[in-house]
Amino acid sequence: MTETIEIAAESRTKVGKSAKALAREGKLPAVLYGATVESKPIQLDRHEFEQIASREGVTATLFKVSVDGHKPVNAMIKELAHDPVKGTLLHVDFWAIKMNQPVTTVVPLNFIGPSAGEKAGGVMLHELREVHIEALPADLPEHIDVDTTSLEVGESLHVGDLKPPAGVKLLDDPETIVCSVTTPQKGVEAEEEAAVEAAEPEVIGKASEEE
Repeated sequence: MTETIEIAAESRTKVGKSAKALAREGKLPAVLYGATVESKPIQLDRHEFEQIASREGVTATLFKVSVDGHKPVNAMIKELAHDPVKGTLLHVDFWAIKMNQPVTTVVPLNFIGPSAGEKAGGVMLHELREVHIEALPADLPEHIDVDTTSLEVGESLHVGDLKPPAGVKLLDDPETIVCSVTTPQKGVEAEEEAAVEAAEPEVIGKASEEE
């Protein structure tokens, strides 16, 4: 089961204020909306939330968001907006949820190995690093384990081979390849050596001197 994190937020009264201006104040713009609350612009402590957002599986994390000290609202991250150039966090969308209704989200895969194929000299290729799931909020896992220890060279694991925790439904195509072990490809470098012979030009004819 995923952990629950409490977040203290403040109402964002100056909605038109730029993210840069809020950043100078150490704040991060966000919005809280969903079936249980009206859409409300809020702001968070930037440093605190950046540490939270850097965690693996944060999109499957449950939050209790308290705005201006009011009763906390159960929520999940709907979207994290980043600067396309700098990669810095620009905005957060929180989706207010009901604990008795299933939600869909993305969770990372945790690969357990090494595989038998790798021990024999093969190379592991990861096709998927995360999967889409559906579950009640209380049943959301931080990750899903992928046991690759018995995988031989030439074999693959598919989404249908995964074993999610009880109450968790996988939404990806069961035939999608998760990982496979292949034979290592040796790089062939063609080395050509050209022998350069410095030869004097052959004299075919020589002019005779007439006296």
